[in-house]
Amino acid sequence: MVKMLTSLKDFKPPLLGEDFSNLKNRLRERKKILSSIPRLRLLSVGVSASLSLNINSQERIPIYYNDIQNLLLYSILGHNSPYLPERWCKLDKYNKISHTIVFVIEGLTVDHYLSNESLLRHVTSKLEYKLEIITSSICGSSFLEELINVPLTISQKSYLINKFGSLEKAYQNNRNIIKCFKAIFPIQSFFKIQINKKDEELPSNDKFSRTKLLLSSWQLIEENYPIPLKGFIESYPDYILTKDIYNEVHSKSQMFGLDCEMCQTINGMLEVTRVSIVDEELNIVYDTFVKPYNKIINYLTQYSGITKNILENVTTRLCDVQASIRALLPSDAILVGQSLNSDLNALKMMHPYIIDTSVIFNLSGQRTHKTKLKVLVKSFLNEQIQINKEGHCSIEDSKASIKLVKLKLAKSLNFGDSVFTELFHSNSNEFYFKTYEKCHVNEKSTSILSSSIFNHVSKIFTKTSAIFGSNEIVNDYSRISNNSALYIQKDQNFEKRDNVKLIITQNNNDTITRCSENAIQHNLNFCHIKLKTKQLSKENLSKTLSSVNKWIRMLWKHTELYGLMCVIFSGDTNSNGACFLNIKKSINTEYKK
Repeated sequence: MVKMLTSLKDFKPPLLGEDFSNLKNRLRERKKILSSIPRLRLLSVGVSASLSLNINSQERIPIYYNDIQNLLLYSILGHNSPYLPERWCKLDKYNKISHTIVFVIEGLTVDHYLSNESLLRHVTSKLEYKLEIITSSICGSSFLEELINVPLTISQKSYLINKFGSLEKAYQNNRNIIKCFKAIFPIQSFFKIQINKKDEELPSNDKFSRTKLLLSSWQLIEENYPIPLKGFIESYPDYILTKDIYNEVHSKSQMFGLDCEMCQTINGMLEVTRVSIVDEELNIVYDTFVKPYNKIINYLTQYSGITKNILENVTTRLCDVQASIRALLPSDAILVGQSLNSDLNALKMMHPYIIDTSVIFNLSGQRTHKTKLKVLVKSFLNEQIQINKEGHCSIEDSKASIKLVKLKLAKSLNFGDSVFTELFHSNSNEFYFKTYEKCHVNEKSTSILSSSIFNHVSKIFTKTSAIFGSNEIVNDYSRISNNSALYIQKDQNFEKRDNVKLIITQNNNDTITRCSENAIQHNLNFCHIKLKTKQLSKENLSKTLSSVNKWIRMLWKHTELYGLMCVIFSGDTNSNGACFLNIKKSINTEYKK
């Protein structure tokens, strides 16, 4: 009897009615929350490289820096990434990743970790995935180059090889603008034009042919211009050409200044809300406000000058603008503007003949550090633009771009470009092309045929990157990204529209502090320190690793919920590197040292 009572006491009746319904709802809500959390897991190749498993070092198969790069790109771009990390890992719900922090520690190796795990407690406790990476220096290359430079995809390479016979010939054909453009755009010849002929007829004020200022086909690729090239066209499925057929461009082809203003819509993209076009005599030939198809969530008035009232009665849509531009532009029109890739992407249009003032003018002396239009106008025209507190004016900006190009045409080919005037001190056009080639062609074809990870991230207008490090380290990133023309700005000049923010720091502690303070503002963050030989000596190693542990702890603390953190030990000529990864799934302000 006692036994029976005991069993009755333990008996729990099934939930009925409202209790059952509430439990069901709670379970459903929990499942919904769990299904929206990003999750990283290793596949067989990743498991083979794992440092967490009891795998003999001789049997461990390291992954590559390119593998890490693929994960970083996918964490930000998802299926728009040129490469996927599926060779070694799986990232579910990439679109829920809040931001990505990459902490590069140059000088440490996988052996430093395996021999001193107790000093790197925060790596052990917080970063779930630990993997060995093949050191690039063993292969005769730089680990940073492998991590930063993104090679062309197979389809892109195949197209170029089929068209030109080899990748080297494809680049050499870059010098013949018309020939290379004909491989991409529908261009037909109605007459012969000899661009290199000395007595070519020029407009009265021009000292050289304006065709020499056109972006080449490779520059269009590197500058993220939309082009109808197989391997790229997939990224622009609903884009249209400015003309069905183009004529060959020449020294008297008309120039048109173009500028757009944009607002942020509910899909997270910047959509065009005003389009202005002026001719080379500065006459306004087209100016209209545009109503986006998607709902505007941020008018960005301080930049765009657009307000809700301005667009209230506007009925013009993007398709109307596209039709007007197609009717307006001649078949050999040259579009002029500052970083026109953004404008053409907003217009969803493609055009072959582009003069980009952010490329032909340069005050920094480094090709990757672009100068803002406002600064160029002040420096070369002694005029002020973009001073209206109510926002920019697209007519003003398009006129400014035309003025700058006309000034350069009246001077010399290398006028206003400190990359050449400061480094080479030559006014010879022939010498200019030699130095131009020298600046843009590295000995390794992999550098020629690649763009940087930052370049790919910047294709999404709302996404930005940041680099934190000493002046030496920042210069390394700029040098490696030489072929990737980014809109890079130093900390004090950075605006929301810029692609990459450079934060130059005084020392390692300052690097960590600045990254902790600013990482939340950017989608991709590279925090990079370089350890000195003295710090890695036997007597100082323990102290150095303790500092590294504190730095990782601080960065992890300031990583947002669902942020991806990636710590990289670069490795050296004698030992491989290591990578430590995890996604932050909870916010815990109390943490152990």
